[in-house]
Amino acid sequence: MTSLNLIVAYTDNRVIGKDNDMPWHLPGDLANFKKTTLGCPIIMGRKTWESLGRPLPGRRNIVITRNANYQATGGECVSTLEEAVAAAGKDSPENIFIIGGEQIFRLGLAVANKVYATEIHAHIDG
Repeated sequence: MTSLNLIVAYTDNRVIGKDNDMPWHLPGDLANFKKTTLGCPIIMGRKTWESLGRPLPGRRNIVITRNANYQATGGECVSTLEEAVAAAGKDSPENIFIIGGEQIFRLGLAVANKVYATEIHAHIDG
């Protein structure tokens, strides 16, 4: 059975990003993110997609957007989390990961089987 997971890094004051970027650089956390999500479908919102600047290699990139005309070169566009999960589950992967941003995390918390979280011991305005 496929597991729907959230993967997130957050600060002590629960900030996950600032201005569509991560206001920290932690190579170990990025390596863990890559190792954990490689080979798995990833689901993200449009702003997260745009902040990445490119599809993440070795993963099926699924982008949630309200804009029916939006084009995500190297990714697939859907309009709801439900559509994203259905698209990601087509090949019966062991894991699907929701990788952000805030609105998609809020939706995903209600349906996720597991949360992979990195707590960053810092206070950052977000």
